[in-house]
Amino acid sequence: MPREFSRTRRVAELVQRELAKLLASHVNDPRIGFVTVTGVDLSKDLKNAKVYVTRLNREDDPADREHLLTALEHASGFLRRELSHDLNLRTSPRISFVYDTSIENGNKLSKLIDTAAHPDVDTDSKG
Repeated sequence: MPREFSRTRRVAELVQRELAKLLASHVNDPRIGFVTVTGVDLSKDLKNAKVYVTRLNREDDPADREHLLTALEHASGFLRRELSHDLNLRTSPRISFVYDTSIENGNKLSKLIDTAAHPDVDTDSKG
């Protein structure tokens, strides 16, 4: 039975924390803007990291997502090199980015619940 706090999980949390810092302070690509790292899935051998990102307070636009993911993939070499310096790992994981839609899905679900709970109130009115 695996331990609750495995090495993979601890390293994934470190990678998430360090990537968030790097994206906030060292990446100056205007296509990226303010991005939030919501999670990291790390392979058991620590060689591959799937990084989940999202943008808060933005409209859901598939073209914007593609631009964001392209910019992040372009910066992945730099981010990987910086991670290797910051974390002192034997090998730095290859980074792939995935847009996380869970926050947007949660907001949509919350609006549906509000509409069902209060059908007489129009939640989309701008008046």
